[in-house]
Amino acid sequence: MQPIDFEQEKKDILNKYKSLLRACADKINKEDKKEIRKAFNLAVEAHKHMRRKSGEPYIYHPIAVAHIAAKEISLGSTSIICALLHDVVEDTEYTLNDIEKLFGKKVAKIIDGLTKIHDVFDKNVSMQAENFRKMLLTLSDDVRVILIKLSDRLHNMRTLDAMPKAKQLKIASETLYLYAPLAHRLGLYSIKTEMEDLGLKFTKPEVYKAIAVGLNESKEERTKYIGKFCKPIRNKLKENNLDFSIKGRPKSIFSIRNKIVTKGVNFDNVFDKFAIRIIVDSTEENEKSDCWKIYSIVTDFYKPNPDRLRDWISTSKANGYESLHTTVMGDDGKWVEVQIRSRRMDEIAEKGYAAHWKYKQEGSKENSLDVWIDNIRELLDNPETNAIDFIDDFKLNLYSGEIYVFTPGGDLKTLPKGATALDFAFSIHTDVGLKCMGVKVNSKLVSLSHPLNSGNQVEVITSSKQRPRKDWLRFVITSRAKSKIKSALKEDQKRISEIGKEIAERKLRHLKIKFTPQTETELIKHFNTGTSLELYFRFGSGSISNTEIKQFSKLKNSGWYQKIRNKIYGPPVFKSKEKVNQKVIVFNDDDEVLDYEMAKCCNPISGDVIFGFLTVVDGIKIHRTDCPNAIQLRANYAYRILKSKWIKKDEIDFVATISIKGIDSLGLMNKVTQIISNQMNVNIKSINIKSDDGLFEGIITLKVHNVAFLKELTTKLQKVEAITSITRTYKHS
Repeated sequence: MQPIDFEQEKKDILNKYKSLLRACADKINKEDKKEIRKAFNLAVEAHKHMRRKSGEPYIYHPIAVAHIAAKEISLGSTSIICALLHDVVEDTEYTLNDIEKLFGKKVAKIIDGLTKIHDVFDKNVSMQAENFRKMLLTLSDDVRVILIKLSDRLHNMRTLDAMPKAKQLKIASETLYLYAPLAHRLGLYSIKTEMEDLGLKFTKPEVYKAIAVGLNESKEERTKYIGKFCKPIRNKLKENNLDFSIKGRPKSIFSIRNKIVTKGVNFDNVFDKFAIRIIVDSTEENEKSDCWKIYSIVTDFYKPNPDRLRDWISTSKANGYESLHTTVMGDDGKWVEVQIRSRRMDEIAEKGYAAHWKYKQEGSKENSLDVWIDNIRELLDNPETNAIDFIDDFKLNLYSGEIYVFTPGGDLKTLPKGATALDFAFSIHTDVGLKCMGVKVNSKLVSLSHPLNSGNQVEVITSSKQRPRKDWLRFVITSRAKSKIKSALKEDQKRISEIGKEIAERKLRHLKIKFTPQTETELIKHFNTGTSLELYFRFGSGSISNTEIKQFSKLKNSGWYQKIRNKIYGPPVFKSKEKVNQKVIVFNDDDEVLDYEMAKCCNPISGDVIFGFLTVVDGIKIHRTDCPNAIQLRANYAYRILKSKWIKKDEIDFVATISIKGIDSLGLMNKVTQIISNQMNVNIKSINIKSDDGLFEGIITLKVHNVAFLKELTTKLQKVEAITSITRTYKHS
């Protein structure tokens, strides 16, 4: 190990600090500069004995976070000071009081929002989920907390290589699950894109590398194509005396990966791998007409796809994003996305919330981003919301597209794409939603689950006798509606449960069964209610009959306790060698033998890279590492992830499902089934084939030994001429 060159490190720290000052030079005055220097000196002193996992001085991190906040989000001096000090209270001897004395209340409040909390939350709740919720609570005080937190997370992602593999997976999963969607919702597109790409790099490294290599190999060809594509547009824009710049940029690796997955194509068949951005210098009065003028010039040269026109300059997105997007057919039959926007729009698109405030006019109509933040505050006001439920509800509206609907008075309301009539009622007011009895769309009565479209005029009919119903949760999609319905149902359930508990005690007393906590646990398992609240609710609502109670009594009196105890707590775990030999999966570093079940969401088979997840009710479930739910599980419940591996792979058959696509031809399915059944001696569990306009698609569920066996089978099937693609799916019979 090389000795540390402390003198060189001091120079590096000073250079990084100078670079930070250059990044915020246009946003600070002399007084600000003094305060930033004071914060820098304190941070250097506080972290002087600390090092990062990479071996670098810890102070590199807060300087980098401050640099991101200043340069990439355009935040001012208060945010830069907070970014420099964001880990001081958590990791060093300094307290919030010290910070308040030195820098004032505002800085102390932001630092408090950024400081992680320890040992105060329920062990069953992800600490990261609680921290995320606490961070959002500060929205009611200062949105800068979230912007600095995003800067902090981005720098952690940029330096994730130094972390152990398990930590990389956890942090990258959290980033994809929570932070990238949040950056998107606040309009920080460049940060969102980088977070997604880095998230993919650490959760699916092979996929990331393959796409990165593909983009690199086609870079020269792409640059030539962009130059050729832009040349006639550039000349015409100059003729029209427009002050503009044109950039060509590749799509993000993450978005290319999404297209590959959703469209079922390979890298070469993703056509719009890059976008052209035309940015015009215009006054606010002329920018809209200039953007449409440029659109007209582009479509004079290249034919547009009418289904791919996106007009976010007439009505901006809820996060303030404004741009005109079209996809046109370039030379050689290639689709090219063209984004047209003004300099002001571009700054808002890149730097989001901070730039939005820079351009906001005094006394202008309330911005939709403010409305969204108000909705989040309302969601946070519910004290009973479990952190994980909260995050699931919060995520509902992060990535959704938007529709624009009108009230009877002509007010415009923005809702997520797919929102229903009942979602609209809740967007007006909580009471309107809870008492909603019917809805008229364009003067016609519709069901509460009716999906709305842009341009609809919606009128809500209420009744004081109406109460929310559980089935409403099936079709509402906004976090506000879901949160309010759940709260109201919980109140109703509590009231009925209190009555139900009295009924349960009375009935058990009649059957001479003593009512104890042990009896309550046995009742919960017997009636499969999950919680005591649900158990007593069922008693209170009359859904548990006298016959069922008598049945419970008979079982209890016939010495069944040990049986139900095993059901509740699981049978005893034996670690004898005999047991080990029967098992297929072992856990943790010491190859522990535990009971488990295969997760149905991804159906792992022998040879897949897997992990165990400890559920609350069903014990350990085995998931593939590329399971669709893996990111959510690692982000929210990292402490319940178990390291797992296969042993004695060939002893058990597993279920695997493959999707086959191709050109329909006579006798094709006969060939496929012959290869599977006769040549490979594989059991077909189920088969589902559909044919349409000369194309066919088949979903086949098989029993196979392991991944190698499945690969061999796939190779043989690929030799059938009419088959164009074979993929393993997560669906199963």
